[in-house]
Amino acid sequence: MRSTTVCSSVPFKSADRYREYEECTLCPRECRVNRYERTGYCKVTAKMRIARAGLHFWEEPCISGTKGSGAIFFTGCNMGCVFCQNHEISRGDTGKEITKERLLGIFRELEEKGAHNINLVTGDIYLPEIRDAIKTAKARGFKLPFILNTSSYLSVDSVRSLEGLIDIYLPDFKYIRDKDSIRYSNATGYPEAAQVAVDEMVRQCPVCEFTETDDGMILKKGVVVRHLLMPGMLIQAKLTVRYLYEKYGDRILISLLNQYTPNGRLDGYPDINRHVTETEYRSLIRYAESLGVRGFMQDKEAADECFIPAFDLSGV
Repeated sequence: MRSTTVCSSVPFKSADRYREYEECTLCPRECRVNRYERTGYCKVTAKMRIARAGLHFWEEPCISGTKGSGAIFFTGCNMGCVFCQNHEISRGDTGKEITKERLLGIFRELEEKGAHNINLVTGDIYLPEIRDAIKTAKARGFKLPFILNTSSYLSVDSVRSLEGLIDIYLPDFKYIRDKDSIRYSNATGYPEAAQVAVDEMVRQCPVCEFTETDDGMILKKGVVVRHLLMPGMLIQAKLTVRYLYEKYGDRILISLLNQYTPNGRLDGYPDINRHVTETEYRSLIRYAESLGVRGFMQDKEAADECFIPAFDLSGV
């Protein structure tokens, strides 16, 4: 997003097999498929795939700084958002298969490029391998914070399994009404799942901690919850902001996104086949300010396809 405001030698197993993939329940869909044999709703197998890895400058200022966030874009997604901006990779249509050893190498390469952190984008569906990679990286002395950049549609057990491994949680809170999550993301039970998942994230990272650098204040631990304002859904957005602020207060940062971009495949959804108006977004910002919310807002220019990275396997 665009916002206004070497290592020691540690053995690495190369042929792990995870029971979580044999009957997958990593997310609330609980497909229970054996991902070593076929795919579930997320359209990926147990083989980790990545579409891009590189410095990303359009996250919140405390995450991107001036040097960039080390973003790794994983292939596949367990959501079914009809408005998805990253549709090239979300439905498993692109990406390169990599090993955990290569993922470790990407961590190091992003560090060498000056990244402030390692940003795991839609890594939810590969958590078993990601957990192992982070454990090994930390054991080898890797110091950058790890971010889980997630839709929040994952099981609370999945979040619990990351305690001590993820330093910064960057969850979406897409919907507070189930009827909307079903219609626009085919995600029954999303609001309840997101509430429970975010609650566990805040339990693990109860306050936001920053490091003062030459690039400004950089987040090193905490939770930043994002909400994307969608066309005609201002009431839902305000309900979401109120819920988050009343629940967590200043323990979290709230990031209100204005980057909704029609993707050209919304003929069956005329109600959201447009950009958010400046009046809608300003109304949401004023409401958040009236509550005392601490967080971020976006420039109008963020709702532009030029801010969507090219999923061209660079850095992979």
